[in-house]
Amino acid sequence: MDVQPSRREQLAARRAAQRAQARRRRRRVAVVVLAVVLLLGALIGGGFYLFSSFFATPDYDGTGTGSVIVQVQEGDSTTQIGSELAERGVVAGAAAFVEAAAEEEQIRSVQPGYYQLRERMSGESAVALLLDPAARVGQLEIRGGVQLDDTRAPDGSVAPGVLTLISQATCATLDGTQQCVAVEELRTAMTETDPAALGVPAWALEDVAEAEPRRRLEGLLAPGRYDVRPGVPAEEVLRSLLATSAARLEASGLVSGAQAIGSDPYQVLIIASLVEKEAITPDMPKVARVIYNRLGAGQRLELDSTVNYPLDLQALRTTAEDRAQPGPYNTYATAGLPPTPIAAAGREAIAAALDPAQGPWYFFVRCRTDGTSCFAETFAEHTANVQQARANGAF
Repeated sequence: MDVQPSRREQLAARRAAQRAQARRRRRRVAVVVLAVVLLLGALIGGGFYLFSSFFATPDYDGTGTGSVIVQVQEGDSTTQIGSELAERGVVAGAAAFVEAAAEEEQIRSVQPGYYQLRERMSGESAVALLLDPAARVGQLEIRGGVQLDDTRAPDGSVAPGVLTLISQATCATLDGTQQCVAVEELRTAMTETDPAALGVPAWALEDVAEAEPRRRLEGLLAPGRYDVRPGVPAEEVLRSLLATSAARLEASGLVSGAQAIGSDPYQVLIIASLVEKEAITPDMPKVARVIYNRLGAGQRLELDSTVNYPLDLQALRTTAEDRAQPGPYNTYATAGLPPTPIAAAGREAIAAALDPAQGPWYFFVRCRTDGTSCFAETFAEHTANVQQARANGAF
């Protein structure tokens, strides 16, 4: 027999069904909400990834590998430096370097010249290495009075000449190997390459072509600082240095000044080199006048510096034996100027050769221990100055 549920039971069953339906509805809503959250997360994450991919600054990780020589030019901005680094494969892009450099105030102190960096460096690492003094390579300084070859002093010590200084400046460790252009490579390039092809200025070409090949570039590399690119052949090194030096010599007034006084620039450069070797700066105009007075009178110059030059000797005096040896640089035995300069002549020496002091002097001797010279018109006066120099311990 069928038993009908009571009204209470019917209400309880209906309420249970409603609760079950509500639970199912809440579960569906939760699933939908979760799906929306997951979808939004995916969209946000993907958007960030896309944003990063398209708009973040490209950069390498780490300190890089290998060796790259880069040049910072005079007046380069941080952006220009970054572009050069990116072009050479040092950083992933100029922006990586510029952004890192913005955090480092010292970046403004980077000087023009050559730097040894690495490939595939982070912008931060590239900035740090560029600021490291050890990264600077190719620095060359030529001082007034230095000649091409090494010279020895009476005590046996050796002073590096211009060729040795250039060779040292070319040295760099490239890919783990120390590389330098040897002095003999430079000498070969100097003696065997056509001077015009090396960049010898036109005003010096004729005299240089006639000079002894191993001395043909003497005096043409003016005193000053140069930047030498490591890893290039000897000819290219000399060509670059001569181009810079020629501009400096012209800027000193050598060419225009020689023309103004009716002289030849190369002859003036020879005189300037003698002045550089024989005098301290305050005495240079007077020493130049002695040289001009002697040349004008047809007298031999009798300069110890010219005798010592082919002997590669750095000494104040000469021996009787050395003065007796014949040769184009022995101005005790040969009248006139030597065939080439005998050293690098600075701006003060060039200025003295172009505008010597006015005076009747034909003699001078270093008479004080600070290098000051005493000047004389007659040999008798000169003899007295020599005696005084000896008494002063200067001669």
